[in-house]
Amino acid sequence: MFSECRSLESITIPDSVTSVGDVFFNCTSLTSVTIGNGVTSIGSSAFDNCISLSSIEIPECVTSVGFSAFSHCTSLRSIIIPDSVTSIGDYAFSHCTSLTSVTIGNGVTSIGEAAFSDCRSLISITITDSVTNIGDFAFSGCSLLRSTTIPDSVTNIGDFAFGGCGLLTSVIFENTSGWRCSASDAASETSISDSDLADPATAATYLKSTYCDYYWKRS
Repeated sequence: MFSECRSLESITIPDSVTSVGDVFFNCTSLTSVTIGNGVTSIGSSAFDNCISLSSIEIPECVTSVGFSAFSHCTSLRSIIIPDSVTSIGDYAFSHCTSLTSVTIGNGVTSIGEAAFSDCRSLISITITDSVTNIGDFAFSGCSLLRSTTIPDSVTNIGDFAFGGCGLLTSVIFENTSGWRCSASDAASETSISDSDLADPATAATYLKSTYCDYYWKRS
């Protein structure tokens, strides 16, 4: 409906709307968005390539953020995912190159594939203890990310989830026991010792390089 309306600067989505699809894709002048309290789903490519959008408030009524929903929003600086959201879709915030801070709400259980990939300004990410799955390439290419905590709730970390995070030097695992990893082309698994993961510097090295291209799981 509004896709590629390159002169559109502001939009208010009324409370009567329950789902936002790809209607604002490539609205390159869009700077202001107000999402109504009836919206439960922000769908695929809803605001993809809205390169002038610098902030967005996701209301507590939203339960899902879909595939590439805010991808390539290169002016977006920070995002708070409310507790109502349970899933962050694949590529949801990928290539948001000005994004510096992300707070993930207490309802999110899954961070999708490449959800925050190539967010090259991201220095802070808070992963809450509701998250069980961190998808492949979830934070890959976040070259300024220096530290993070993997909460006890996480049982799966995908391939290259932290690949290309060259400055990542500290990862705190709240639960260091039972972790194993395997390459996609390998039949066997490698067990990772509790003592290695108890050291934040070693854990960071394992995630960003040593076992970067491995799928991690904890039993």
